[in-house]
Amino acid sequence: MPNTRIKCAKALQTVLEDKVFFAALKNDFTAQELPLANMLILSALRYWVALNKILQTFLQKKIPHKHRAAQYLLLLAIAELLLMETASYAVINETVANVRQVSDKFLSGLANAVLRKIIADKTMWQKKMAELNILPHSFTEILAGYTPEQQAKIAAAVVQIPPLDLTVRNDAKLWAEKLNAEILPNATLRLHHTVKVKQLAGYDEGAWWVQDVAAALPVLALGDVNGLKIADLCAAPGGKTAQLAAAGAKVTAVDISAMRLEKLQQNMQRLGFDNVSVFAGDALDFLHNTTEQFDVLLLDAPCSATGTFRRHPEVLHIKNNADVTEQRELQEKLLHASAEKLKVGGILLYSVCSISRIEGEGQIQKFLKVQPNFSLIPIKTEDISRNGQWAENIITSEGYIRTLPYMYFAKGGMDSFFIAKMQRII
Repeated sequence: MPNTRIKCAKALQTVLEDKVFFAALKNDFTAQELPLANMLILSALRYWVALNKILQTFLQKKIPHKHRAAQYLLLLAIAELLLMETASYAVINETVANVRQVSDKFLSGLANAVLRKIIADKTMWQKKMAELNILPHSFTEILAGYTPEQQAKIAAAVVQIPPLDLTVRNDAKLWAEKLNAEILPNATLRLHHTVKVKQLAGYDEGAWWVQDVAAALPVLALGDVNGLKIADLCAAPGGKTAQLAAAGAKVTAVDISAMRLEKLQQNMQRLGFDNVSVFAGDALDFLHNTTEQFDVLLLDAPCSATGTFRRHPEVLHIKNNADVTEQRELQEKLLHASAEKLKVGGILLYSVCSISRIEGEGQIQKFLKVQPNFSLIPIKTEDISRNGQWAENIITSEGYIRTLPYMYFAKGGMDSFFIAKMQRII
């Protein structure tokens, strides 16, 4: 049976070569293996560009493609030596044995030599790694429209391990005290200590749910939704659905994944919400076939997910401009289909967890040009403030919300979201 580090190397290879999210592979690990796998794989993904540059300084020629399993093991070992507290002898000995198992004696000898040279001058290599650029070229192309200074800040946010954010049903101050959490301006609770979610106070009674601070902003931007009929499109995993339900809306949660919707329903049951119905199917099909007219359509549109790299650093390596273009076309169809299912005076709220301006600002500017029946409603700071003022300006001059990963950096940052609020006027 492969040991944990070999399994990590295989998982990393699958992520990068088959372009899947690491979360889809977590069942390959036992409960005992998962903490190491999480730390090792996610750390390697955050520093992947730098780790490869360091390895190349020791190689006179490329490691043959057929031996790439050994290369993944070696890169993971460099990450573990420079980023984690594991005893160096343990990392080196096991990596050499593992490389010999998946490859040959020559590469195991190479691994031994490279890792010993790195550990002999560990501080220097740690400093060098911190200085190296860590954004893949394909990802910098997605950042078109951001200034060099902004791109540098985005790169710095890649290596920051995000804290845990919770949205509470009510009484944020009480739960902040119980959970030893910080209250952010929108009343999100932020936990800076390592925890197991299901063991936290309030989990069983449904007092809160896990949701990044940026992901909690779209629903707040809607204002009072009590009694309104709302379709939450592309709803899973259900954080926004829960916010809407907690605020008294009558919610129809739509998602193409029956499995994810089942999880959403389980969460609604845990939270005690009975004002949520679900539709398992394609959002476009739902919009084309439903005869209902809604007060609000919350379109949390399918996107490149490039704004989530704090928690999913693999997106830096598996997403590119082709993904942005593909998602933009689907978003456009969903926006226009949504426009037809709103009551006059109804609100269309568009959000994406993408850092690309093409999927955000550009998408809405284009929509408003060809949809004269809609007008932009500028979002105001007070709309999203529940606990004091925001220290950073997350609202643009047009009235959009645009969060970036380096905002609130000292407090742990946030995912990159774009949010626009529009009203049907005719």
